[in-house]
Amino acid sequence: MQHIYKKTEILLEALPYIQKFKNKVFVIKYGGNVMLDNHIKKSIIKDIALLKHVGVNPVIVHGGGPEITKEAQKAHIIPKFMKGLRYTCKNTMEVVKKVCKNINKEIVDSLQQEKCKAKNLTTGLIKTKIKSKKLGFVGVVTSIDHKKILKTIKQGFIPVISPIGFDGKNYNNINADTVATKIAESIEAEKLTILTNVDGIYHEGELISHLSIEDARKAIKKGIISRGMIPKVNACIHAIEKGVGKVHLINGTNEHALLLEIFTDKGIGTEIVKNGN
Repeated sequence: MQHIYKKTEILLEALPYIQKFKNKVFVIKYGGNVMLDNHIKKSIIKDIALLKHVGVNPVIVHGGGPEITKEAQKAHIIPKFMKGLRYTCKNTMEVVKKVCKNINKEIVDSLQQEKCKAKNLTTGLIKTKIKSKKLGFVGVVTSIDHKKILKTIKQGFIPVISPIGFDGKNYNNINADTVATKIAESIEAEKLTILTNVDGIYHEGELISHLSIEDARKAIKKGIISRGMIPKVNACIHAIEKGVGKVHLINGTNEHALLLEIFTDKGIGTEIVKNGN
């Protein structure tokens, strides 16, 4: 009987969070290494489905870097990166579009199997301009049709968005973290959750579970936050300053990471907030 009481305790711990977040919008960035394990993919889809069924409104932005690299290699396109951004020639852009279309469909289909209405909302959603001619068809977000997102949520659908924009002439490849951040800002989401393959931000071997934007900036200056985590954290800071309630950096390769972060007191990743509260 003890294990039954334990399950009850877990449900009661989640109850105030379910009450607090009912009808709130959560933007979830899902991609990269998190998408390589079929078991974890199913776990994430079930987490998102549960969020929807208890009254949260998820918005999914997916990536697909490993799959794009794999398909580009099949097409004999040698991947090139400049400061972490993929050089995107015309042929690579066609690969990006193909891979993103397939990933988006897989997510939509998986959510529908969990009794959730979901829709690919990519077409016409994001306007871009070319970031640099040296990067080819890599875009900078200039605007997002946030009304389209909110209307889709109101209709009961989970929007599923690929990191592809349009500059008036051509489609552009965009960093998925950037897209998720810009979308969260545009709709003033309650939460932005970025699923990564690391647990969060560490200092002296210990996970920092809670971080204000002021302390985050200090941690960058001191080198506590370094390398690839710096642009992610800077994006988080910007999102909070633009109206997003909280940003979470969590290890999406942990089973049911989303639920553990959102519906438990302790959480499992790093949350970044406007101030210390």
